[in-house]
Amino acid sequence: HVRLVESGGGLVQAGGSLRLSCVASGRIFSIKAMAWYRQAPGKQRELVAEITNGGDTEYANSVKGRFTISRDNAKNTMNLQMNSLMLEDTADYYCYAESVVSGTDPQEVEDFWGRGTKVTVSA
Repeated sequence: HVRLVESGGGLVQAGGSLRLSCVASGRIFSIKAMAWYRQAPGKQRELVAEITNGGDTEYANSVKGRFTISRDNAKNTMNLQMNSLMLEDTADYYCYAESVVSGTDPQEVEDFWGRGTKVTVSA
């Protein structure tokens, strides 16, 4: 139904910045929540930041004040501005979207994931 493609990952020194982007395409009726998750080696996937289609946001405590999530509903895109990056931010970052999958029932939703983009923060 919905394809999510992330970009913007890479190698950055501690204290630096990166901007991740996610583009949604495919059969899109309406995307509700979008979010960034991350998974570090040997750890479980965790929520980094979430944004509703109304623009309400939530952040993990570990990234508050450093990361900013945003989205453009008209373009079906989402970004994550990451500043003051720390070694512990190293992970694979995944785009997530909760999307309506029916043209007649707005309550019929599914979860979609991108394949991830790697962020490596070096000392």
